[in-house]
Amino acid sequence: MDERNRAGIAADAGLGVVFSVAVLVQALALADSWGVGYWWFGGPAAALVCGLAVVRRWRPAVLVAIVVAAITTVVARVADLPSEPGVAMALGLSVLVGAAVRTFPVRSAVAVAAGAAVVVAVGWVAARPDAAGLPPAVALNLAGWLTALVTGLCLRLLDLRSQAAAERVRRDERLELARELHDVVAHHVTGVVLQAQAARVVQRKHPERLDDSLTGIEAAGTEALAAMRQVVGLLRDTGDVVSAAPGPEPLGELVGRFPGPPVRLRLPAGEPAWSPEVTGTVYRVVQEALTNVGRHAPRARSVAVTIADDGQAVTVEVTDDGPAPTRYHHRRGYGLVGMRERVEALGGTLRAGPHGAGWSVRVVLPDGKRR
Repeated sequence: MDERNRAGIAADAGLGVVFSVAVLVQALALADSWGVGYWWFGGPAAALVCGLAVVRRWRPAVLVAIVVAAITTVVARVADLPSEPGVAMALGLSVLVGAAVRTFPVRSAVAVAAGAAVVVAVGWVAARPDAAGLPPAVALNLAGWLTALVTGLCLRLLDLRSQAAAERVRRDERLELARELHDVVAHHVTGVVLQAQAARVVQRKHPERLDDSLTGIEAAGTEALAAMRQVVGLLRDTGDVVSAAPGPEPLGELVGRFPGPPVRLRLPAGEPAWSPEVTGTVYRVVQEALTNVGRHAPRARSVAVTIADDGQAVTVEVTDDGPAPTRYHHRRGYGLVGMRERVEALGGTLRAGPHGAGWSVRVVLPDGKRR
């Protein structure tokens, strides 16, 4: 279970506690004023609405809660029961309306907000509007509705801004990919040209080996077409990005320029014959991970960069020992968005999260060898 899921479960558990307290407070208040016997109707209804608020990610829960609140309010007025929605039910409705305004499509969010407003209006009418001033229950419901509406709209705006920022990151990655396309083409076409030149020499000296040379040219041309097709396809696809730099500067130089804590770099034995796409992605992953260390873990004492190649996959892992109490919120920057796009476009996986007392970024790229 990742940290985001744990945070969601913790939030739901916290809401459950708050709702339980609200239901208990309302029950005690009714027992003290109207008598405990009046709890038999409004209590279960309030508990049901609060329970639906806990499972608010289930979209029909909002509709069911509004219907329950409306029916409870009307029945309470007809049967001369305490005014509804009460404290607990108003709190549950507020959470549901806020969540709907934040996450639902525009039309659905407007419909939910309007439905909750109708419940507030019905409660107003049911609470003997002839009385002077605004009844306390109505004021509570109105305040809850307004708070839910404003909070949901603010969170919706923040989510939209976050999505726009992530899209800008993806667009920047695609622009960089476009700049790198020339290098990919030059790399592969140069190989084809060299193979053709070698074929001419073979034709003159060893004609019987010409077929092997032509096979090599065909393979090199096929590889070039596949690489260019992948790069151009990613340029057209707004959801996929990949680095295609044929030869970034050595990782040792990158680590040496890092201004933060000492970095231990472990590389595979020998000189890996990775494809240009994998080479560029490995470099960018290490670059972005070290940037995040310098930005979000200023108290880190050491960093380990480990790159392994088992012949089937290339694994890149960058770990630090810097404590960060709020690292989940601070470290999930937009740099990870671009990094993940690059990795997943090559069929790889990325995991970023707590590691011991620090943080770890682990990337696995399949088929890292040059074809």
